[in-house]
Amino acid sequence: MLILKKHLSRRTVLRGVGASVALPLLDAMIPAGVAIAKTAAAARPRMAFIYFPHGAVMDKWTPKAEGASFDLPPILKPLEPFQKQLTIVSGLENKSAIAAPVHAITPGTWLSCVPPRISHDPYGGITVDQIAAKHIGQDTPLPSLEIATEEQGGEGSCDRNYGCSYGKTISFRDPSTPLPMEHNPRKLFQQLFGQGDTAEERVALARENASIIDLVRTDAKDLEKSLGARDRAALNDYLVTVREIERRVDKLSNRDLSTLKLPDAPSGIPSSFDEHMNLMFDMLALAFQANLTRVATFMMAAEVSNQPYNHIGISDAFHPLSHHQNNPGKMERLSKVQIYHTQVFAKFVKKLAEMPDGEGTMLDNSVVLYGSNMSNSNLHDHFPLPSAIVGGGCGRIKGNQHLRYPDRTPIANMHVALLNRVGVAMDVLGDSTGQFTEI
Repeated sequence: MLILKKHLSRRTVLRGVGASVALPLLDAMIPAGVAIAKTAAAARPRMAFIYFPHGAVMDKWTPKAEGASFDLPPILKPLEPFQKQLTIVSGLENKSAIAAPVHAITPGTWLSCVPPRISHDPYGGITVDQIAAKHIGQDTPLPSLEIATEEQGGEGSCDRNYGCSYGKTISFRDPSTPLPMEHNPRKLFQQLFGQGDTAEERVALARENASIIDLVRTDAKDLEKSLGARDRAALNDYLVTVREIERRVDKLSNRDLSTLKLPDAPSGIPSSFDEHMNLMFDMLALAFQANLTRVATFMMAAEVSNQPYNHIGISDAFHPLSHHQNNPGKMERLSKVQIYHTQVFAKFVKKLAEMPDGEGTMLDNSVVLYGSNMSNSNLHDHFPLPSAIVGGGCGRIKGNQHLRYPDRTPIANMHVALLNRVGVAMDVLGDSTGQFTEI
């Protein structure tokens, strides 16, 4: 409960400094005697789904003990500072990914748990992130954000029966609409903060875009009067897109960037893979902080990635290394790559933990799933899947648990539980048989 003696109108403040400048929510803007939970400062959940390909060396991922008294194994050790808000879930399987072309369908079925139809035209299932976006992402400029570190769709992520859609993304807006993952930091920056290299250029271009949209809308209304029924229907579909652009422009013009220290737009894709991955995580954190989106998916590396990890002393290409053939040396190098992934992810978690949000932190109000849709990369199997949940979920996620469910429990049960924890009422997803009440 936060009680103040006076109430300062946020609209008045905006007029005082210029209507084009958004301000952060100040304590003085909260009406006296009103609980913070009933104001704009109330905690709102964020969801992120962070995917790494090629599974995990499971004996270096899975804690030996269950419940609250467990030690983190090497791959998860970087998350130790956040163990109180960490839930590791064991015993999960995704049967929807068991079809023959493993890499070509593994990413795209992780969050849908629906086996794809054999066709080059994609048809599978809507993914968890997009279900969440329809419920908790509609009052932000970007209902969801889809990003990656590598360009998706290399050799092996396509199949003659299933095409290339399921190997390139982990996000489907609907069963037939895969969403592309943006891997270029410059394009991502401009998507979040507007076109232009500097703050001044971005403001000017935003005003220009708003004027163009006004002209398009006016011209379309004049044109509609002279069209037949079929053309009016086509024009109406077009206007739906214009209205969505208007909504985003309006949200972007009222976004709160006053507390952010934005650099100039990145020049392009960094030559360093390490720098690239860290930069994408940093921009995701900024997107959450500025409330530009509340739902995100991130592929840390491409499926069938041949990226070497020279910056940590591993010169092997990632995908060939994942076929370790139980060679102890290869498995040790592979686990080192997987530890590195968690180290970079832990930096992102640390940013969320240090980011004020409402009465707590961004991590307190987030639900972040960190995992893969593959287990033993040498066998290409999908059981047991490495799955870890980080964040408090606005007080709805218990944390500090290692939950072990019966072998081959559908991972969809976890997805259903996470949706319900952020206020999205869901009973069934994919092949789910219920939801986890212990999370």
